Amino acid sequence: MYRRNISHALLEALRDTPAVLLQGVRQAGKSTLVREVAARQHPARYLTLDDLAVLAAASADPAGFIGGFEGPVIIDEVQRVPDLFLAIKASIDRDRRPGRFLLTGSANVLLLPKASEFLAGRMELLTLWPLSQGELEGREEHFVDALFSDQLEHRAYTTSRSDLLRRMAAGGFPEAVQRKPIRRRVWYDSYVTTILQRNIRDMANVEGLTALPRLLSLIAARCGSLLNVAEVSRTSGLPNSTLRRYLALFEAAFLVQTIPAWAAGLESRLVKSPRVYLSDSGLACHLNGVDEEKLSRDPNIAGPLFENFVAMELRKQCTWSRTRAQLFHYRLHTGHEVDLLLERDDGVVVGVEVKFAATVGAADLKGLKALREHAGNRFLRGILLYGGSESIALGSDLHALPVDALWAYPHQGEG
Repeated sequence: MYRRNISHALLEALRDTPAVLLQGVRQAGKSTLVREVAARQHPARYLTLDDLAVLAAASADPAGFIGGFEGPVIIDEVQRVPDLFLAIKASIDRDRRPGRFLLTGSANVLLLPKASEFLAGRMELLTLWPLSQGELEGREEHFVDALFSDQLEHRAYTTSRSDLLRRMAAGGFPEAVQRKPIRRRVWYDSYVTTILQRNIRDMANVEGLTALPRLLSLIAARCGSLLNVAEVSRTSGLPNSTLRRYLALFEAAFLVQTIPAWAAGLESRLVKSPRVYLSDSGLACHLNGVDEEKLSRDPNIAGPLFENFVAMELRKQCTWSRTRAQLFHYRLHTGHEVDLLLERDDGVVVGVEVKFAATVGAADLKGLKALREHAGNRFLRGILLYGGSESIALGSDLHALPVDALWAYPHQGEG
């Protein structure tokens, strides 16, 4: 049992909101978390729409199904019966007590038309990703908060190259990380087959399901790159319109993540294409056919997968950090770019450049310096996360930090 760092946000939401939806990719641990919450701190009846009898009852009479509950209820995989959202809305409009409904879903509810009018003022949306590196070690990371703090602490870190590669290849799915590499490959094979044939089919009537595994592998091979739909269309042989539909389904199922370009006031100079990532580095490694050994031999393969690993660790931390920040990338037509950019609610930005190499050089700072110039007084600092072990101040607002600062940076009050 892993302690999930989003738990406190989930409990806070249940205290003042009628319905809470915990969404995320399948096998991330949603069902385990809501059952733990129900058993310990928020007693509720648990039902899953993966149970055929429950699914049939909910589908046949959504209003009657919801009307039959007197106390708090947990409904797992709620996206399987979209009409439930309207029934829950009607129930909440009659009784707005907080914590009545705790829902989970493996599809992005924002993309379900019948759920759109249900959201406003009635439901809080939380996303659970696969395990973060801190969760694997039983600690809550606050690196995003540190990025926006007054000062950064510089210290040495001890994660070895082999340990970093192991973390990247293992990923964060609770079931996968506990397996040995050869058994993990079997798990990922089964996982990809199941999620493409079940979740995608549940969300839409998709013709040509046989094209989806290859398309997902093509996306995995482009981790960290700009999403070029025309190029992927040519490579896959899929029409542009079909490809866009499939990509939207991948994103709705939380398999694929896109990070948009930062364009605040700089629209004329910024490339607008998003960067594309897989939701889990272990899944990305599997789809690329690489393990720890292959990662260690080929930095050209390891580099983009390392960026995928960092991007998703930051995205996970943004779900529980005290600092509310959004994730972007930064790229100018001149070629200057920063892999990741976090923007706080007040518009202050921090740039994060990612480098797999164990050393840093002046050339690695060009993108961060360009961001500093263009963002002006909105720029707080630039961070170069790299594969070495030393923290280095590269100026008053530029820093090189080992990647394990992501999960090992000292909490407030720690030495």
